[in-house]
Amino acid sequence: MNYLKFWGVRGSYPAPFGSHMRIGGNTVCVELRVDDHILILDGGTGIIPLGNSLIKQDKIKDVTILLTHYHWDHISGLPFFVPVFIPGWKLNIYGPGNSQEEIKKRISGQMIDPYFPIEVETWLADINYLIAHKAEFEFGPFKVETFNVHHPGITLGYRITVHDKTIVYVSDHELGFLDQAIDARQNEFNASESEIMNTIKAEERQIALEHVKNADLLIHDAQYTPEDYKIKKGWGHSCYVDTVHFAMEANVKNLYLFHLDPNYDDDKAEEIHLDTINILRQHNSPIVSNMAREGLIVDIDSL
Repeated sequence: MNYLKFWGVRGSYPAPFGSHMRIGGNTVCVELRVDDHILILDGGTGIIPLGNSLIKQDKIKDVTILLTHYHWDHISGLPFFVPVFIPGWKLNIYGPGNSQEEIKKRISGQMIDPYFPIEVETWLADINYLIAHKAEFEFGPFKVETFNVHHPGITLGYRITVHDKTIVYVSDHELGFLDQAIDARQNEFNASESEIMNTIKAEERQIALEHVKNADLLIHDAQYTPEDYKIKKGWGHSCYVDTVHFAMEANVKNLYLFHLDPNYDDDKAEEIHLDTINILRQHNSPIVSNMAREGLIVDIDSL
């Protein structure tokens, strides 16, 4: 079976609490496995059990890791990803950066004294750092397109096409960033300036939608409730209500709520999921809403 598997779904920091285990406590990591090719999205703590699983098989020893950015919740599992310590494995690591040296520096910065006992120089696998210098590239059967999203620092989203299916991965993205930034200063603009700002907002929204439009599966940041988003505007994450409306505008088929706030236990996560279903029903939307859960497997060919 060609599949997508969630190995980590939390944002910000791991939440290994009994009250969180139905959803899962590891930070973000998603595996795409198609035709014996493996594409890994982000390297949070979820990549640790993924690595332990990979070394139990001998068929595949060449994987590509796509990093959206270098915040710790997205790279903190890499020092414990067992395949990097095994000769004969090949890992391509792709992420934001102007040079291979810059990407290596971003990743290795968490593996230096006094923060970690061993450095990346101890890795024994064949490591290739790939520069995000072009918007499109291919790995095995995967066609990958990159795009920028609203999050502190340079952060990428990925649109992946494989077997005529489209999967869009947007782990950290504040959909309301531009709106709230402009709205907060509306009283500073005259009528002409307000018109220009509203045009900018519309154009930015359209650009964001184009990257996600008609996706068979959208994995998107849904970190906050509306109440929490009010006090965390500008932090780089979306309110789940904004995420659902964005998915409807983009005409996606399946939505997976992702990068959930680690302060939300399983019951809170279920409430969020039920509310997204109600919103979709109110709009007569055919979108299937799902809460991303650690260990969940999605058959790609059935999308």
